[in-house]
Amino acid sequence: MDSKRLLAKTGNLSTDLTQSIEDDPLIDGPLIAQNALDSAIKREFKTLPTNWGAISLTVLHVAYVSVCVALAAVCWLTDTHSAECTAALNGMESRTLVLLLKAGLWILVFLFERCVQYHHSALRRRGYLRFYRKTAKLKHLPLLIHSAGNAAVLIVIAPSSMLDNKVKNLSVYLLLVIICVELLASLICLLVYAAQVLKFNKQSLGPDIAEDERSHTFSVTDSNTHTEMGFRDGSCLEEVVEKQADLIEYLKQHNTTLSKRILTLAARQARE
Repeated sequence: MDSKRLLAKTGNLSTDLTQSIEDDPLIDGPLIAQNALDSAIKREFKTLPTNWGAISLTVLHVAYVSVCVALAAVCWLTDTHSAECTAALNGMESRTLVLLLKAGLWILVFLFERCVQYHHSALRRRGYLRFYRKTAKLKHLPLLIHSAGNAAVLIVIAPSSMLDNKVKNLSVYLLLVIICVELLASLICLLVYAAQVLKFNKQSLGPDIAEDERSHTFSVTDSNTHTEMGFRDGSCLEEVVEKQADLIEYLKQHNTTLSKRILTLAARQARE
């Protein structure tokens, strides 16, 4: 009998607590509409403008190689027009002009690499970690190719007189081979990079975490998830840790922005 009374009292107490919790407002003040919050937080997709730099650099590189081939055919490999070439270049040797243009092209490639690094770092802060990692090595290849080409040109130019004594115009042929191979390698890298950037801009996707939420909706039973933030057999531990650090950094920035927007909207509705 006592046990029944105790159970009844406990049931009445839990009912009263539930009713009191439901009756008491959890938030004092005006509620924020979901559509207003979504429209305030949703960011407009920003395209990556570096593809135009890659295309422009490709055109300049092709023009440089064309000038080198023309100078080699007219001024270096034949002795009939050497004086005319020197006069047309205001007393400057054609080989000196080629080297100066090569140095100027390397400076342009260096500036392009810095510009790409700046835009990709901003893209990483906006949460596009997958594309950032996909192009992490590709964006540095043009500068490495041009630097290696400069080193090879110096190796050929330094003993050019000795090479030409053994085989006539051997240094010229080697120089043209280096320049053409450098053009081919740089052309492939820049065109592949430009294609990836164009594809990224065309897709206009949201941040990686938003796309994962949209496609997988945090389903525990989904076995085809592509985030792979945990440690897997055969995966690199350093890469996993770096991925986690990038995601945590983005989520911290996103939460900070979200909190500021919520406070702004709450203050605006309170004034209204």
